[in-house]
Formats: sequence, structure tokens, C-alpha cells
Amino acid sequence: MPSKHTQQAIARLADLTPRQIVAELDRYIVGQDDAKKAVAIALRNRWRRQQAPDGIRDEISPNNIILIGPTGVGKTEIARRLARLAGAPFSKVEASKFTEVGYVGRDVESMVRDLVESAIDMVRTERENEVEDLAYERVDERLLDLLLPHPIEATTEAQSDSVPAAAAGTGGGGGGGGGGGPSLFVVSSGGEVARENAAPDAAKERYNRTRDKLRQLLRDGQLEEREVEVEVTQQGAPMFDMLVPQGAPEGVENFTEMLQDMMPKRRKKRTVKVSEARRILLDQELEKLVDMEDVTADALERVEKMGIIFLDEIDKIAGERSQMGGPDVSREGVQRDLLPIVEGSNVQTKYGMVKTDHVLFIAAGAFHVSKPSDLIPELQGRFPIRVELKPLTEQDFVRIMTEPENALTKQYAALIAAEGATLTFTDDAIAELARIATVVNDRMENIGARRLHTVMSSLLEDVLYDLPDRGKKPITIDGETVRERLKAIVEDEDLRRYIL
Repeated sequence: MPSKHTQQAIARLADLTPRQIVAELDRYIVGQDDAKKAVAIALRNRWRRQQAPDGIRDEISPNNIILIGPTGVGKTEIARRLARLAGAPFSKVEASKFTEVGYVGRDVESMVRDLVESAIDMVRTERENEVEDLAYERVDERLLDLLLPHPIEATTEAQSDSVPAAAAGTGGGGGGGGGGGPSLFVVSSGGEVARENAAPDAAKERYNRTRDKLRQLLRDGQLEEREVEVEVTQQGAPMFDMLVPQGAPEGVENFTEMLQDMMPKRRKKRTVKVSEARRILLDQELEKLVDMEDVTADALERVEKMGIIFLDEIDKIAGERSQMGGPDVSREGVQRDLLPIVEGSNVQTKYGMVKTDHVLFIAAGAFHVSKPSDLIPELQGRFPIRVELKPLTEQDFVRIMTEPENALTKQYAALIAAEGATLTFTDDAIAELARIATVVNDRMENIGARRLHTVMSSLLEDVLYDLPDRGKKPITIDGETVRERLKAIVEDEDLRRYIL
């Protein structure tokens, strides 16, 4: 039975129909309707499986997907936005980084460990958000204790500072003592604190009033520059990092982390400003309030029921093994190592065992040289859904620069707004940028929408450089400006290859 928090995460999927998922992806990704439809169905099936009867639920396997298309058409963005939309643990890995067992490099099980780390961070952030208000209240109280010690503490300090006074005292318990009663701190309107002596009842009352004044000053941000002394935990010894050589197996790093946990924590006191102390104390309070055992258990459960692994560049491990050796020698070996992970197996992580039976794998590749049928048959069978993404056209580039919420034109407008100026693109400017990007993609390597980044960067280079000195005059980019600034680059083939 899923935990309460995992059930809540799965329940959020109930409101996401495939059409709504596609509509959400449309906000950030132009075109590629077939791919959006395929991933939307796969995501909805995660919720549908949880509603199935217990007897058949575990028998329903996810339909893993291969996205086929050139670089820069939106394969990675589709998978990333899908995971964010679902609130699911997500990990992106490149198949070309893996090697088969026996070679120095990353083993395929590391992708599951990365997914678990992603889930741990996600769940811990959720738990911290739940207790954030209580943590801030505790931090304020601890800051007040540092800024205004309790009268009993002040009495102890006064007695230790003056030996004759301590010897002449009556030796009572608690906060009494000779020489005028316990001492306390009084805060002025400017936040300055002075020590005075008072009767016990009066001391307590004045202490509470003073603490209330300080609390208000603290909330108003008037004490941020005041210095206080806080206790911090020192980082682990760097010698443990030296024990992990370059290219060491995954388990060695976990072993050194275990050694660090076994070593006693060293603490030291630091004098910092209140603003920095608040950050340090907040981390400490969140660590106390969040139960990491509960976080770990929930994270492992989410990985097994909702995890998504995006396996990029899978075409780089396709094809027959080279008879001449070299870098191709491990291609088929990596595929065979991937097979049990995708089929479903138990993977040992430092947080516990993880079953990959219901993790959704989305693979992607350009497949310029190879094709999906070059994968070993067993691995092909574990990716039954194949979707071909279409190359982007000039009209697609126009839409990419205007429709998405994170369009490049909007990003640059936000950057220039930081200097107090405004940036506007006319319709003919956007059309000209799209035309140039298409021409350059046709004449050189087709890198899809990423070409827009290089074209836009070259266009606005001088504008961004001179922006702080030119004032806050509005900036308008029209088609003539685009042609004028990019003419030399586009016409010079050598320069175009170098810059664009």
C-alpha cells in the first residue's frame, strides 16, 4: 500500500487527462504532436495502473518510449517538462557515458542511483516546505536567545566576571545573589543592549518586554547587520575525498561517505551577522524537523511507482560491435547491461534496494548513422513505443520565438529589462531570424532550435555590451537591423562556420 504522501502525488495525476498534459506541453514546446500524445498516454497510464485491482496491478508494465529525431527538436524538453508536470522523480543520463562491466567508466546501475538522489531531494524539499513556518519561528527564538541572553545566564556571567562579588553572595540557587539581584539586558530604541540589575520578578517582566521589542526589530529587518556567535558543524575531512581515485567504482564513494558518517562531528563557533546566522540556524532547524528515514522510504517508493529515466543518445550504443576494437567495443555490452534494468531488477543503492519494474524509460536518439533495429532484439522489445519527431521548419522557428512562455525573445527582453530598458522585436525581425536560422541549418549541421541561440546571441551582442552605458532608451529590432548585423556572418562561409 503506498504511503500517504505517495498517494497524494499519484492523486495529482487524476486531474491530468492526456489532452490536458498535451496542452501543458504546448505552453513550452512547439509542434511534435505525436511525441506529446505518446508521453501523455504513458503518464496517464501511471495513474490508471494504481487504480487497477491488486491482482493485476503488478503485471501492468510501463510502455517505454523511443523518441527518434535530430538534435534540437525538443526530445529532452518533452521528457523534462513531463516529469515536472507529474511531480515525478526524473533523471537524465547519456547512454554514451556507460561502459559494460570490466571497463573503466560508469556502470548502468548508476542511472537508478541518480534517480534515487533526485527523489530524495524532491521529497526532502516537500517536507521542508511543510515545516518551514515552524522552522522560521524557532530560528527567530534562537536568534533572540543569542541577541538577548536569559537573566539566569546573565547572572552566571556576572558572577564569573567578578570573583569578590561571587564570594560575598549568599549562594542561593536559581537567579538570586547578592549585590542587587539578577542582571538583565535592556534594549534601546536603536537595538543597543545594556546590562542592569533588578529584583527577580521585575527582572523577568522587563526581560519579556525587552525580548518583545527585539523580536519586533528582528522582524522589521533592523538587526540584520548585528553580529552573533553560532555553533556550526565543520565539513568532513578532505582526506576522505582523496581515497576515491578517478574512475573508481560506484561503491567506493558510498564507502567513504559511510566512513564520514561514523566519524564524530566537529563543531566550532563562528561570529557572523544575523542575516547569515538565520541561514545557518534554518538549516539546523529543518534538519531537526524533517525525518530523513521517512523521506528515504517515501523517495524509494516514488522511484518505484513514478520514476522516469530519460536515456539520451541511445543511438550511440546501437550497431554491431567493431571488429577492429576501439570505442565501439562496448556498444553491445552496454545494451546487455541495460537490459535487466529496463526489464525490471533490484538495484542496490546507499538508501536501500530499488525495484525498476515500473520505472518509465524514455530513450532518445538522432539515429543518423544507425537505426532502432540495430539495437539488440531483447532491448528493442522493451521499448515498444517509437515516435519520430519532425525536423523544424522556418515557420516552426517563428512560433518558437513567439508562442512558448519561455521563448528566446521573452528571455532576452527580461535580461534587458534588468537594466531598465525595453526590448521589442517586430514581426519582420522574427521572420528574418527564422529564415537565417533555417538557411544556416541547411548549409551546415542541422542543430534544430539550438541554432536560434547562436543567431540571437550574435544579433544582440553589441546591444548587451553597450546597454549599461546607453541609458534606458527603448530598443526595437526590425528586419533591416537583423539583416544589417548578420549580413557579413551569413555571407562569409568561413565566418559563418566559426560563429553560427
